[in-house]
Formats: sequence, structure tokens, C-alpha cells
Amino acid sequence: MWGGRTGAFPRVWRLWLTGVLGRRPLSYNAASIAGNNSSQCWNCGGPGGPTAGNTFFCPQCQALQPPDLTRDHFSLMDCNRSFRVDTAKLQRRYQQLQRLVHPDFFSQRSQTEKDFSEKHSTLVNDAYKTLLAPLSRGLYLLKLHGVEIPEGTDYEMDRQFLMEIMDINEKLSEAQSEAAMKEIESIVRAKQKELTDSVSRAFEQDDLEKAKEILTKMRYFSNVEEKIKLKKIPL
Repeated sequence: MWGGRTGAFPRVWRLWLTGVLGRRPLSYNAASIAGNNSSQCWNCGGPGGPTAGNTFFCPQCQALQPPDLTRDHFSLMDCNRSFRVDTAKLQRRYQQLQRLVHPDFFSQRSQTEKDFSEKHSTLVNDAYKTLLAPLSRGLYLLKLHGVEIPEGTDYEMDRQFLMEIMDINEKLSEAQSEAAMKEIESIVRAKQKELTDSVSRAFEQDDLEKAKEILTKMRYFSNVEEKIKLKKIPL
């Protein structure tokens, strides 16, 4: 077969070895894979990595892929990047994703996929909780626009507003009856509803400074809500 071509087989063999040994082996370390934006599947090498569209599994081998860390919460939860969110749709999306990536469904899979499922599930939980509540949703939306409100800042709140908060806190500390607590709760709930409507309009008008001011006020009332919950807990 190789007559007249002395040394051909050794040359072919050397070329084959060079090609095989020169290939970069697939990594099975979840941490290193998760930080890689390759569109190739970590398991089989086929097209199906984290950047290959809105899919969590390789279409070739069905291995769970690493999370795409470049996706924001709105994209992950299939929502428009807007303050107005359909919470019923958000909940359905959350349940759909958890049925896909929850760690309970990967107990018999490889360790790499177990690790990925943990990461996916954490990201889904964070996205859901963030977008579900108006305050955290608004703060996150501001952050996507490059605007943040540092914790503990008064953001130049007007004196009248700060006096209002002080008055509510004082009433809360003095409240001894269930009726008094319910009255304070009702006041805070109404204020939060009013502010939520206002911040929604501010975002619709792309008035980020106004949105920042309103969200700061919402955070004050959120702190009051936490104090009410704590006071309800029996000692």
C-alpha cells in the first residue's frame, strides 16, 4: 500500500499525533468555564455555549451550560427594561426557569452541571426578587443607567419630608395597640403607592434625577415598614 513512498506512514503518524496532542483539552472546572464567554459547549465542544441564544442546554449533548453573566435581570426574566413589570408574567417566568435549572433536577448529573445549576438558580432568584418589588426594581433600573444611591444617604431630602418620617417613627415607637399599628401601616402603604406611581412616571419621562429622589423617599418608608414588621414579632 505504501510502496514507492518510503517514510510516508511515519510522516502521517507524526502529523496525526501533532494534531491530537496540540489540541486544547476541554476544561471541566465550573468556575473557569463560567468565566469564559465561548459559544462552544464545555462538554462536547459543539455550538451551544452561554452566548448561543436564549438556551440553557447544549442542543447537541443536552449538557447544562454556564450562566451568561452579561445578561441583566430584565433579559433573564424575559421582561422589557422598564419600571412597569407584569408581575404575573414575571412569576410564570420564574417558575419556568426554576423547573429548568433548579439543583434538585441535577442530583444525578455531573459535578460541573451541579455547580452550574446552583449558579443559574441563584441568578434566577436574585432577578425575580429584584424585579418583583417596586423599590429594588427602581434602584436596579437606575443602576443600569449608571446611577446609584449610596446606602445611608439623605440625598438632600427636604426638611418637610424628614419631619414627616420622624413623626411616623415617633408614632410607631409609641404605638401600643393593634389599632395604632394598623393605622401607621395604612399611612405608610398609601405613601408607598403614591411614590410608586410617581417614580413610574419619572422613568417613563426618562427623568432619572426625579426617579432618584423618589426612590430615596421610598427607601425611607421601606425602613419604616421593616420596623413595623419587627414590632409585630412577639418578644
